[in-house]
Amino acid sequence: MATETLLRYNGAAEDFEHALPVGNGRIGGMIYGGAPNELIRLNEDSIWSGGPRHRVNPDAQEGLAEVRALIKEGNIPEAERVAFQKMQGTGPNSRHYMPLGDLHINMELDGKVRDLVRTLDLANAVSGATFSCEGVNYTREVFVSAPDDVMVIHVSSDTKGSVSLTCDIGGREDYFDDDRPCGKNMILYTGGTGSRDGIFFAACLGATAEGGELRTIGSKISAKGADSVTLVLSVRTSFYSENYAESAQVDAEMAMQCQYDELMYRHVCDYRELFDRVELDLEDNSGADLDSMTTDERIDRLKGDELDNKECVRLIHDNKLIELYFNYGRYLLISCSRPGTQPANLQGIWNEDMWPAWGSRFTVNINTEMNYWCAENCGLPECHLPLFDLLERVCENGRITAKEMYGIDKGFVCHHNTDIWGDTAPQDEWVPATIWVTGGAWLALHIFEHYEYTLDEAFLADKYHILKEAAEFFTRFLIEDGEGRLVTCPSVSPENTYLTENGVKGCLCMGPSMDSQIITVLFRDVIRAADILGRDADFAAELTSLLEKLPQPEIGKYGQIKEWAVDYDEVEIGHRHVSQLFALHPADLISPVKTPKLADAARATLVRRLIHGGGHTGWSCAWISNMWARLYDGRMVYENLKKLLAHSTCPNMLDSHPPFQIDGNFGGTAAIAEALLQSCCGEITLLPALPDEWSTGSVRGLRAKGGFGIDIEWKDGKLSTARITSDCGGECRLRANCVASIICDGETVGSRIEDGVIIFSTVQGSVYTVKP
Repeated sequence: MATETLLRYNGAAEDFEHALPVGNGRIGGMIYGGAPNELIRLNEDSIWSGGPRHRVNPDAQEGLAEVRALIKEGNIPEAERVAFQKMQGTGPNSRHYMPLGDLHINMELDGKVRDLVRTLDLANAVSGATFSCEGVNYTREVFVSAPDDVMVIHVSSDTKGSVSLTCDIGGREDYFDDDRPCGKNMILYTGGTGSRDGIFFAACLGATAEGGELRTIGSKISAKGADSVTLVLSVRTSFYSENYAESAQVDAEMAMQCQYDELMYRHVCDYRELFDRVELDLEDNSGADLDSMTTDERIDRLKGDELDNKECVRLIHDNKLIELYFNYGRYLLISCSRPGTQPANLQGIWNEDMWPAWGSRFTVNINTEMNYWCAENCGLPECHLPLFDLLERVCENGRITAKEMYGIDKGFVCHHNTDIWGDTAPQDEWVPATIWVTGGAWLALHIFEHYEYTLDEAFLADKYHILKEAAEFFTRFLIEDGEGRLVTCPSVSPENTYLTENGVKGCLCMGPSMDSQIITVLFRDVIRAADILGRDADFAAELTSLLEKLPQPEIGKYGQIKEWAVDYDEVEIGHRHVSQLFALHPADLISPVKTPKLADAARATLVRRLIHGGGHTGWSCAWISNMWARLYDGRMVYENLKKLLAHSTCPNMLDSHPPFQIDGNFGGTAAIAEALLQSCCGEITLLPALPDEWSTGSVRGLRAKGGFGIDIEWKDGKLSTARITSDCGGECRLRANCVASIICDGETVGSRIEDGVIIFSTVQGSVYTVKP
């Protein structure tokens, strides 16, 4: 099997950061791969800590008026004190994500386990473990099937009658109800998650065997002397179905009637239809025998050692590890976000803690959005859909929050976190983050992004109301800043703290740059969507007028993009958030071609952040890698991707904040794609930020806005050929960065060039070859 689709390790996982993830979007498992004792941490995406909460502070509108007055007076400490009395949620926390439990598989082995190797095959979404004991070779395979909606574990050996084991479900710190047989060779494990409207679950573990004896003993399943054993695990919850326990049992029974090979076949066919859409091939520049190295050894190798100086570390390369990381990101998104499931939370779906860090919620001041940066350009638009389902609940609750908290009876608002119920009230008691009003607006931008890639007008019509309501809120929330500009107040630049000229530290402010940038993109998206759908002309005209009063990116005293309306200094210059560069990425308000002076200031902003220690968390490093790609700086893309892999990646290749957060995986995957292809500012750019280290390679199946599929081949750092498939027809605007001809069906296609952009018309279903 090729290196670029296989994670490989010697020995069992020591902890969660060494275990290997499997999932079908809804059911997840972290596989430790031990022998004789296997542990699989179990998750189901709707198991959260309780039912919906109504947390809007009844004094919020009174507090809003006071806080605004205090901010205008410059009395920031008092404004923050009042805000956290009268605007903070009544109860600081929404619900948090929780594990389902642990699956234990204990094998009866007569001697010492030898040669234990664990793998995760990204090409087929199967985790494996092989080992030997007393001359018998054992194999264990685990996958989670989307077609059959069950986890499948198959244990076999090369010697008949040598598989004996017991298995059971436990964990959850005793927070479950029943754990007992429910049918032949089946155990039903049930429980709930608190509060009168809490979420209740049922997990059904069943087994079949070839040969030997199979039975339940108490709350365990026991196999003796079998040739092979197949375990199936199903899970259902009351969030999805009233008959969750019955449904879980039926799922397991149906799967148990199938042969293992049949379950595997359906799983692989379903998965590969998604995974095989994109293929990346980078030239091996490692200078090492990669076949002899485990994945964790390859990650450690990028760090160098204590004898390496800075220049020596720069000479350590592994393009195939970057390729593997890219494929892993796509694997993870397929495994934790499928149509009809919940969207990926801070840990995707993989969480071992009853009280996880930050609640493993949907943190919407960067993290949840980053989870979907690779969905469209990497050809997985279906995996984006769960985010829009959640956004419907956010919109519904956000209308209530807008009215009760801000006195606004049109539109919706969401602060910097939400949960499975779409909670929109301020989360936490943390001044740098809690009172931030543009979380829902940022989420809403994903609607138009999905439309731009797919040109699915029916989707846009269905979700347009969310875009419109997000904008409606701000038509009433924005206030004048004293210079005739419309700004948010109160708000924050996410998680950062400024220093006034008087030496006062503050977070709450009027008009942070990120807010104005998000609202600018939001208003433009609504205007375009209204035009496409032929509706709301008057509202679009109102937004067009308001756009003229929104602050645009400005250059500050250090040559940087200003983070606040006032050119404050940051308390922490190397802060992990670079919110003022939202305009550069994921938005395209700043670009080297369209706004070169602002692009230079964006570069200065990044340099200033990095030389003071910025990018020190996985997701931050990933975001910065995307920003360097937008600045067409391949060298810095490569340096930051190497940094991400070497210093912010766990042994199992999951992103480390620390602790584990999945956003960096998706952000890093997106950055690799952005280095090879960009579709922003109305143009498609080929190889915009190609690192020198990727001098020769190819990529197939990337997507560009306008409904285009893109294949690219390059050699010695230059474009060899590209193929553009037009799924929807229409005009293509291409920046190839070289003189090129456009050919379709052997004929040269008529085109024109404007400012270095090749412009040509396309026909739906046709393929166009770009030849330098």
